[in-house]
Amino acid sequence: MILKDFPKIESPFVRVVNEKGDYVVTPKINEGYDWVINDEGVIASEKLHGTCCAVVVENGTVVALYNRTNRIPFIGGVLSKAFTEGVNNAVAKDRLVLQDGIHWGELIGQKFHNNPYQIEEHEWLPFEWIKEHLAYKSFHKHPKTFEGWNEWFKELQPLYCWKIHGKEKADADKKYGFVEGIVFVQPSTGKMVKLRRDMWSWYIGRRHPGMAQ
Repeated sequence: MILKDFPKIESPFVRVVNEKGDYVVTPKINEGYDWVINDEGVIASEKLHGTCCAVVVENGTVVALYNRTNRIPFIGGVLSKAFTEGVNNAVAKDRLVLQDGIHWGELIGQKFHNNPYQIEEHEWLPFEWIKEHLAYKSFHKHPKTFEGWNEWFKELQPLYCWKIHGKEKADADKKYGFVEGIVFVQPSTGKMVKLRRDMWSWYIGRRHPGMAQ
């Protein structure tokens, strides 16, 4: 089986290198992406910081695992234990229904990016589950403009950390309050764009490397 890679998700705003050498967003909308502001049906869900992986299901059974287009063996590979643990957790927690097809999602945990969510086991979270369960209600309460989102992102709520650690603990200890950004989805077309907090000029901290991110 040849699996097509999950399409790269772009920023809705044009990005430039500023005077500090940071690759940041500008108020100019990328061509064809104005739907993220104009379409009232857009869903804004939390962007998780892991690695993009796919689960292939046939006849109600998981038959293959992929990290992008690289097939992951069930036993013995670098990501085997992390991915199989993550998928088992997804099934056990009713996040993955074993319907035939290819299911894309984000694999997070101790092996990835210094485990910013501070979880003990690996979790594989299907994008469809993320879209439904980690959607921001506050999205429709802020002006859908560059300036409005600029302020909103400064106080972006860590929905996943709230879900697994509890809001009180996450708010009290920032170690449990990580949030990377948002993925915007247009349900009528399936189109997606992303905005990370490190794309804004005010962000302080380590940014994603390179201009291709």
